Amino acid sequence: MSAANNSWGPATIRPQEAEHFGKLAREWWDPKGPMASLHRLNPLRLRFIRDAIDAHWPGAAASSAPLAGKRALDAGSGAGLLCEPLSRLGAQVTGVDAAGENVAAARTHAQGSGLEISYHAGELAGLDIGTFDLVTSMEVIEHVADKRAFVASLAAVMKPGGLVVLSTPNRTMASRLLLVEGAERLGMIPRGTHHWDDFVTPDDLRELLAEAGLAMGEPCGISWSPGKGLHLSSDLSLNYLVTAQPA
Repeated sequence: MSAANNSWGPATIRPQEAEHFGKLAREWWDPKGPMASLHRLNPLRLRFIRDAIDAHWPGAAASSAPLAGKRALDAGSGAGLLCEPLSRLGAQVTGVDAAGENVAAARTHAQGSGLEISYHAGELAGLDIGTFDLVTSMEVIEHVADKRAFVASLAAVMKPGGLVVLSTPNRTMASRLLLVEGAERLGMIPRGTHHWDDFVTPDDLRELLAEAGLAMGEPCGISWSPGKGLHLSSDLSLNYLVTAQPA
């Protein structure tokens, strides 16, 4: 993948991806709208993140605000679906997104929810936003132009002893059939959302994280079945979440 150089390194934002998601900004918070799939994924993400927080920081499990006194960053924050619950867990939250329209929608929704969240548009590596105890990035790495530079930018803003949580579709035949060809053709997600060749396998992600000085934890799959619907599982064939810590 080629990427233009700038004063802070390789570009990770693909303008066409930012435009695609920016057009959905006004409908991002509609649980029955084009981002309905993210609304269904969010409870699973939050369960995984909460378990990771409880395992990482002593005493967190006993608290209703386990991120109190901590800074959290969501990279690729969209209109704030994850930022707002992180704020309710006690964190001082920052969201960064490629699309200015998403940032505007996120600010408006946070204000209406009475939450103080700092939102920024642009390249993460080009923003002077400090460092964070928790860094999350959900369903983002498959959309960036330079995955290595993006992971490096996540590692660069993490405090010593911090925690990274990522999720992304796996590059398998199952994900190609169900997430790309099936879900998009059936209108479950907007057309053009996914490009299968850009999906990242757990082995690929482990290597990228290692290059950035981070050790990846055991992946957890997100699966679907008629009886359970979407649920966390050991099946990594469609989508998975991971934690990472300084190696």
